[in-house]
Amino acid sequence: MNQTTARSLLLATAGRALLCVCGALVFSFPPSGNAEPTLLDGVAAIVNDDVVLLSELRSEVEMVQRQLMHTQNQAPPRDVLVNQVMDRLILDKLQLAMGARAGVKISDGELDQALTRIAAREGLTLEKLYAQVHADGLPPSALRAKVAQEMIIARVQQSVVNRRISVSNPEIEAFLGSEAAAQLVSAEEISLGHILLPLTPAANEAEASAVREKAEALRGKALQGEDFRQLAVANSSGQNALEGGDLGWRTASQLPGAFMVALRDLEPGQITAPVRTDAGFHLLKLYGRRGGADRVVRQSQISHILIKPTEIRTDDQALELAQALRKRVVAGEDFGKLAHEFSDDPGSAIKGGDLGWALPGQFVPEFEAVMNATAPNAVSEPVKTQFGWHILKVTGRRDQDFSTEIRHNQAQAFLHQRKFEEELPIWLREIRDEAFVEIKL
Repeated sequence: MNQTTARSLLLATAGRALLCVCGALVFSFPPSGNAEPTLLDGVAAIVNDDVVLLSELRSEVEMVQRQLMHTQNQAPPRDVLVNQVMDRLILDKLQLAMGARAGVKISDGELDQALTRIAAREGLTLEKLYAQVHADGLPPSALRAKVAQEMIIARVQQSVVNRRISVSNPEIEAFLGSEAAAQLVSAEEISLGHILLPLTPAANEAEASAVREKAEALRGKALQGEDFRQLAVANSSGQNALEGGDLGWRTASQLPGAFMVALRDLEPGQITAPVRTDAGFHLLKLYGRRGGADRVVRQSQISHILIKPTEIRTDDQALELAQALRKRVVAGEDFGKLAHEFSDDPGSAIKGGDLGWALPGQFVPEFEAVMNATAPNAVSEPVKTQFGWHILKVTGRRDQDFSTEIRHNQAQAFLHQRKFEEELPIWLREIRDEAFVEIKL
């Protein structure tokens, strides 16, 4: 892993750092006693009760520049990057402040799990990841801080945005009768680029027309050969703007309904006309399609023990108890008896922790990831979800064709994710508009 790769990892996986700041400015005095002091740091923006430092902004801009040069061999002008990075830092400050007020904290155990998953994606152990990042001149503490902050932001988004959305049974039934349901079963995936030009809900027709014209102009530039990713970096207000607008591989039904309609007949390399949603106007570029064959669903029969943090049990103590219970199971004690005695999930504890046969989309992603990675008759390491710490035992595994129940659960999960993707940029714009922000540049 070279330095560019390490910094790319920090940017793409871990988010941006939140630095502790003070009100004093830092000066450097050159050797000559007659020269004026040189300003090295100061305030780039005031964000409610917090600030963005010039050094913080500069560091992030340089990191993004290196990342873009590494992945795309070019970067937009520095002033364009400054504006984009500033917007992202402001939103980060606002969300981290919300997390602090809500008492959101990331324990060392959770952080170690997240970093282990990052290392695994790079084909490394956690120790080797730390060693290589350190060899590239980046302290492991910086990686831990960035990952922790990204996890806090994700939890704030999940907590707030999930309260703003719901999926009803009539919506699920309507979805199951649509063409999108067939795409859900076929599991075709698409690789997508995205540019968002925001529009406030109160915008009048003249304002909407102006934003649409800008979207049309950007589409024209892309059709004439300008790089779509560079246009996204320079113009998009989407969450993935600084990654060239790349949304990665997604099933079509994970995307907003308006996106699916616009992409239905597109071929790889083509760009949609501007697509309007409540968030604004979107341009979508289709990079590729894959999959599409009917598939059989693998189900796991599982039991679990849930240990929740409480007023008298800290998160770290909950993790320690989960680890101790796992050791007892591995040593030969009965999982069901321990679940009945210790599990904080009363519904399954009375059944020895039994959750039955799991259907895709039935559990939260962190839980399902560990469930799918655990071999039959094995007991997982503790995994953290929003409910607490779990240890899982897989007691069986089978392949099943799609059933009505499976389709219903998947439809609910996909509709929820689609609504989340639609609502998140609207909420982010709201908190940005409601905040006191003063740009000092």
